[in-house]
This record gives sequence, C-alpha cells and structure tokens, in this order.
Amino acid sequence: MQLLPTSMASGQLSLDEEARLYSTNSEREKYNLQATLFGIIVALDYLERAYVRDSITAAEYSPACTRLLSQYKTMLKLVGDDVPSTEEFMKRYNMDNPAALHRVKVGVPATVEHSSEAGPETAKWVAETTQNFITFMDALKLRLRAKDQLHPMLQELVTSYARFKGSKDWEGRSRMVGWLITLNGMKASEEITEDQARQLSFDIEHAYAEFFRSLSGSKDDGS
Repeated sequence: MQLLPTSMASGQLSLDEEARLYSTNSEREKYNLQATLFGIIVALDYLERAYVRDSITAAEYSPACTRLLSQYKTMLKLVGDDVPSTEEFMKRYNMDNPAALHRVKVGVPATVEHSSEAGPETAKWVAETTQNFITFMDALKLRLRAKDQLHPMLQELVTSYARFKGSKDWEGRSRMVGWLITLNGMKASEEITEDQARQLSFDIEHAYAEFFRSLSGSKDDGS
C-alpha cells in the first residue's frame, strides 16, 4: 500500500512536496493504464497526420496503424468502466486529436478504409472476399448479434474487399465502414437489435451484388 506523504498525513500541505494522484497501488495502476491509453491516442494521431502529409509510405503506415489499433482495443478492456467512451476520455483530459478519434471509430487503417493499396483483381482475392461475404451473411442468418461475434468477421470482410481497385468508389464500402464504426462503438457483449440486423443484412447483400457487378464491369446498379 502506498503511504500518504507526511505533510498530508498530518493535515499540512507542503508546497515543496510532489502531489500524487493516488494513495494505493490499485489507484496507481488505474492512472498508469489511462496514461498508456492517452499515449496510444496521441501516437495514432501523429501517425494519421504523417500519412496524410505523405511523410510516411503506405507500407510503413499500415502495420504501425494496425498495431496501435490493437493496443488501443487491449487498453480499453483493461481500463474498463473508468473510461466509458473514447470521446469522454478525450474530453476529460482536453485532448484535441480528431484524426485518432476517427481512426479508432473506423477500427481499420486508412489504407483499408479508402483502398489506397488496392491491386489487380486476382482469382484468389475474389475467392477470399466471396467467402468472407458468405460467412458474414450466414452469421446473420444464424442470429449472431453480439459485437464480439460480428466485428471480427466484418473487419476481415472489409479488409479483403478493400484490395480491389476502385472499391473506394463502390457504395458498399461506405455502408460496411459505417457498420464497422457502429460495432466499434459497442461493448463486446452488446448486441445489435433485430431492426439493425435486418438493415445490416440488406446492406451486406447489396454490397455483395455490387461487388460482382463491379468485377464484371456492369454499369447497371440493380437497385
């Protein structure tokens, strides 16, 4: 147990003595965890700005961003109820890091969100993306509704989908990224409503149909 400074124990305050935010080891650990979360958000903001300014390449940005997002998600679990939301945490400590806030809401690097590293449509990518679509649609049909069930599958789907040249202009991309943001804002055990599940299923099926129309070069949107 962390002992209080002598001056505080005696009821006197010394201006020469360092003030402490904690009085127990558990409180110290709480502040250490929040300090780590603070640092991750600041680092992510710097990374986002560096990428936008072309100070780093996409090849350097992607793994660094993925690592920071992973660390951010881990820290959120560790801080628990002390941080009800990222927005509240940033407001509490007067953080002005909008680029980082956007990135943690999306949950994937900008290279995935905007398909900036898209390459040629290969048979392997088509097969993988098709399987990811089917897996996710089947999960919804099997009535999987929790964030920790749906988010990993949707993230994998968006990542494979983003490989394709021109996918940033497909309507399905913005819809799926929107759902990623929605799921990202939920706690792991939270579930989407039946209305949300119905809309999500519709949006994924729409994106699936658009995916194949775009690969075939069809101009008919089929709406």
